[in-house]
Amino acid sequence: MPAKKAGCKMSEENSMGNSLETDFPEKRDYEKELIEIIKSGSPPQVIREKLEDYHENDIASVWGELTKEEHIQLYQLLANDTVSEIFTYMGDGAGVYLEELGMENAADILESMDADDAVDILDGMEDEKSDQFIRLMDAESRYDIGLIQSYEDDEIGSKMTTNFILIRRGLTIPEAMKELITQAAENDNISTIYVSDYNGGFYGAVDLKDLIIARRYTALEDLVTTSYPYVYAKETIDECIEDLKDYSEDSIPVLDNDKKILGVITAQDIVEVVDEEMGEDYAKLAGLTAEEDLNEPLVESMKKRIPWLVVLLVLGLLVSSVVGVFEQIVSQLTIVVCFQSMILGMAGNVGTQSLAVTIRVLMDENLEGGQRLQLMLKELRVGAMNGFLLGIISTLFVGIYIFLLRGKPLEFSFAVSGCIGISLMVAMVISSIMGTVIPMFFHKMKVDPAVASGPLISTVNDLVAVIIYYGLTWILLINMLQLAG
Repeated sequence: MPAKKAGCKMSEENSMGNSLETDFPEKRDYEKELIEIIKSGSPPQVIREKLEDYHENDIASVWGELTKEEHIQLYQLLANDTVSEIFTYMGDGAGVYLEELGMENAADILESMDADDAVDILDGMEDEKSDQFIRLMDAESRYDIGLIQSYEDDEIGSKMTTNFILIRRGLTIPEAMKELITQAAENDNISTIYVSDYNGGFYGAVDLKDLIIARRYTALEDLVTTSYPYVYAKETIDECIEDLKDYSEDSIPVLDNDKKILGVITAQDIVEVVDEEMGEDYAKLAGLTAEEDLNEPLVESMKKRIPWLVVLLVLGLLVSSVVGVFEQIVSQLTIVVCFQSMILGMAGNVGTQSLAVTIRVLMDENLEGGQRLQLMLKELRVGAMNGFLLGIISTLFVGIYIFLLRGKPLEFSFAVSGCIGISLMVAMVISSIMGTVIPMFFHKMKVDPAVASGPLISTVNDLVAVIIYYGLTWILLINMLQLAG
């Protein structure tokens, strides 16, 4: 009988072909271990040595479960660099704990952080408190923080870090290694070394591995990749996010308009930027102007939602007024009102689906005009086929429903259901087109297509669907077949 692999077993159900169940070795609960160590009452030296075996992110995750006295104990035990790393993983939530340290000690902790991480924490504080901390920092830290804060939130410069290694073109390999070692004491992003030209402008980049294995007599010039990707600090995130994602580099340099390197965007920064952009797009698809924070004041959340809600209210009133125009039709054939929500709901759903597909495709900046037309035709075909199938299904089931449960004649029942089926098909086709054309229009006008939100598309499609439904009812059922009831 074959031996089972360690940590993995098959359930009896799997032997019967029903399911597959895999059990892995149980992972250590680092948070539980850390709390036990910190609360153990062991001598400080013992606690410090044990904590050195754990990642700062794990320590940060249990920080909120500790008392203020335990925090102070850890501040005394751990080096500033370690505390700053722990606070880095807390993000802007670390501002609360900085006050436990006192102003000068807190400023020392912020100095030990990468400038971009310190900015994240300072931006979460009140301006007066933030300014007090900055005044207590050394000149270099103040400069780096001021540089990052000088850029708008939507500019890539606001996301960069000043933690990078820069050497001059023309150095020998030993000179370059010496410069690397000197700068590495302050900057630990050393996997890629950047090179400036003789005027201080960005020249290229050298991989750390290539520099380490290079012979003394090798020219540094031979190791430099001069076509290395870069972005400008003033570029908006929307403009360069695709370029950042396309390169699988550890970091990408950020330049000023004179092509001098100001900082770098690391792989971690890129992940965070992409995550923020996705969050903003989700918010816009929900009809919001920006993402809401969990602790955001009620008034601020209302301000973000009210503009779109007012627009949608106006459109909703327009839909209602259009329904009022067809009041005479409804009075002659009241049964059609029962199926209005079905037509409007399906039109809105199809439009939202097309919107989601279109926005996803428009994220590709290389999309050409012919491809956009191809997308619109594809969505038209998808809407037509889905509308045709659902039109047939609705005609059949609605006809049976009216005939059996509403007690109407067979001809009447299927005349009404046929009109509903045709209306559904036409509404779905037009909704598919609307869900494609509207975000394309926004994109063409240099407006983020995500603002063509689901609620907006749904409301516009409601308006279109109402006109189609009652228009066809008036033409087919009342004028042509002269039905009433």
